[in-house]
Amino acid sequence: MSGVGKTSAVIIGASGGIGGALEAALLEEGAFDVVHGFARSREGPHFLDLLDETSIAAAAAHVANGPAPTLVIVATGLLHSGEQGPEKALRDLDPEWLAQVYAVNAIGPALVAKHLLPIMPKVGRTVFAALSARVGSISDNRLGGWHGYRASKAALNMLIRNLAIEERRRNDRAIVVTLHPGTVNTPLSRPFQGNVPMGRLFDTERAALQLLDVIEGLKVPDSGKLFDFEGEEIPF
Repeated sequence: MSGVGKTSAVIIGASGGIGGALEAALLEEGAFDVVHGFARSREGPHFLDLLDETSIAAAAAHVANGPAPTLVIVATGLLHSGEQGPEKALRDLDPEWLAQVYAVNAIGPALVAKHLLPIMPKVGRTVFAALSARVGSISDNRLGGWHGYRASKAALNMLIRNLAIEERRRNDRAIVVTLHPGTVNTPLSRPFQGNVPMGRLFDTERAALQLLDVIEGLKVPDSGKLFDFEGEEIPF
C-alpha cells in the first residue's frame, strides 16, 4: 500500500443525494488526501454495484493502492422502485421485492464491510458508517408496515453490531456504526414527504454536514450502535 502517512475517505453511493453531498463536503473540507466516491452510475475504477461483489472487491483493491481509508460511509438505500412501494400490510408481501430490499439495504453494506474493513488501519481511530433508519429500530416500532424496509434496516443494524465486535479485535479504536440521517429531500423520501413536520425535511447539503458532525463526535464506546442526525442513540 502506498501513501504512507496519508489518509483517504470512501463514499459508497456517491451518485445519490446524500452520498453526493457527503463526497462534496469532504472534498471541500480537505481533511483527507484522497476522497473516493463509488457508485453504480460511475465508470472505471469508481464503478461499484452493491449487488455485485466482484465490483466491491475491485473498488476495495483500487482504494488499497492509495492512502489508507480511515473513513468509509455507505450512503445507499432502497425504499421504493417504480410502482413498487413499501408494503402497507401483510397482503402486500412479495418475495422478490423482499429479497431485493434485503440485498441493497443489508447484504450490500455487509459486503462493502467485508472488503473495506480489512484495508482500514489496524491502529488509530477509524470510522465505518452505514446509513440506516429510525424505522429499523425494533423497540421504536409503533406503527408497523413498511415490512421489507424496516426488517432490512434492522438486519443492517445487527450486521453492524456484529462487525463492530469483530473489528474491535483488529483495531481497538475502530468505530463501526449505523446512522439515521433524518428525512432528506431525495428521490428516496419524495413520495412520503407530505407528513414531515415543518423544519424536519433537510436538504442534502445540510444532511451531509449533520452526519459528518455526528461522525466527528463519535467515541470508541459508540461502536456497534445506531445514532440519529443529532448524535442521539436510537435503541435497536
